[in-house]
Order: sequence, then C-alpha cells, then structure tokens
Amino acid sequence: MNPQTILSHYDDGRVWTESPSNAADYDVPAAYQCSLAVRRLRIARGEVPRGFKIGFTNRNIWPRYNVYAPIWGTVYNTTLSFCEGHGTISLAATCQPRIEPEAVFGIKFSPAHDASLDDLFNALEWVAPGFEIVQSHSADWKFKASDSVTDGGLHARLLVGRRVPVGAIATTASELNEFLAATQVSLMKGDQIIDKGCGANVLDSPLRALHHFLKELRQCPMAPDLGPGDVVTTGTWTDAWAVKRGECWSGAFGMPLSPLKVEFQ
Repeated sequence: MNPQTILSHYDDGRVWTESPSNAADYDVPAAYQCSLAVRRLRIARGEVPRGFKIGFTNRNIWPRYNVYAPIWGTVYNTTLSFCEGHGTISLAATCQPRIEPEAVFGIKFSPAHDASLDDLFNALEWVAPGFEIVQSHSADWKFKASDSVTDGGLHARLLVGRRVPVGAIATTASELNEFLAATQVSLMKGDQIIDKGCGANVLDSPLRALHHFLKELRQCPMAPDLGPGDVVTTGTWTDAWAVKRGECWSGAFGMPLSPLKVEFQ
C-alpha cells in the first residue's frame, strides 16, 4: 500500500485488506519512511504535528502483540486534547480503538545531542496523566512490527489530564525517575477495575522510555527532532482495552499524577 492509501484507510476507519508487511523487503526502517510520508501528506492538508507517541514500551505485552521493541508515531493537533481531569473523546473514524493509561511529558526545549537523563530532565516542562486511544487497521489486532509502525504507531487520539510542572515534583532526573516508576494506576470502566499497572512497566520508568525514544528518533533518517512545545506520551502502564461510544473510563493515578476520566462519543 502507498502512503495515500494508508491515509485514506485512516480517514475512513477501515481495516486494511492487505498488510504492508506482505510486500517484499518491507521492514521496520522502510515502515518509518512510509509513516513519515503519511505525516507529510497530513501536514500538506493542514494538520499540525504536536509531538509523539511511544508504543510498546511495556515489555509485559510484547508476547501478546508479537512486537518486541518500542515504536513511535506522530501526534497531531487533530488527535490531541487537554482537560483538567474529565474529558471527552470522539471515536469517529477510529478502527478497533483501545484505551491505554500513560504518563505524558511536555517539552520545554530540544534536548542536547546525546542527552543524558539529566539533560533530558532539564528539557522537560510538565508531566501529566494521559489516555492514549490506540487503533489498528490490521484485522483483529494481528500485525508485524513494521505494520504497527506504518499504522502511525497505532495512534488515534490522546487526552492529556492535569499538567504539573516537573520542578514541583522533583529536583533531579533520579528523583523524577523514581517517583514515576513507583506511581500506580487502576484502570476502570465505570465502577469496575479492569486492569492495574505502574510506571515501572514502561522500560522501567516513563523518563527512561522518553530517553530511549529520543535516541531512536534521532537515528531515524528524515525524522523531525524533539522540540519546544512537543507533547510525548510514553506508553501504556497496563494492557490496551477495547472501548466504544457511550462508555466512561477512568484512571486512578497515584501521586504525583492526578485522576483522569474520559467519556467516549
């Protein structure tokens, strides 16, 4: 499939009739170049990149999805929204949507080349709870790693909750790393607990997941750099769970993050 066809499936919320990985020599590096071509098409029609999503940072779910390394994709102004604890998300034109509770960072300035964890900490402006709504255009969520990259990193929507200045939580990278790694979440559908997780599930902490992503991003040919104002969501603390219109889900995040609730329309 070419980038325009991939974009049309995204716009229509249609499952692919064939997988991009069926093509000869279609590997993960080729998939990133295809995904970047789709990004250029979206920019050309007026969409504005607002940051990135990191996927498959949770090693616990690798065997279930048959993807054994993190991936990334672009977040756009058309897919990003903010709230102070209670938000709504439209599932229109999404394909097999699922919910993921995550930690989200706001970037203050572009981190230094070969940034250390301390350098990265200094480049952060805020941290917040988030719900990423992921989707798959592969039937029944069965895909190869290259398909998930082609599919925009499986990104559909991102709801960011109450943002807290990083400096109000920690004074060093080590401190923030430990705080977020130890933070717990209970994912609930209505009043029922569906799953539980913690920040340590994502490459040992959301800060370390962000650090890993920065290195991968800068090694990808033609990829944009991480810059001021970017939003980055760092991967799910639980498994991803199917959602549909009319449902209300919530995440009981522990401190330093705040609770987050979403209603699907």
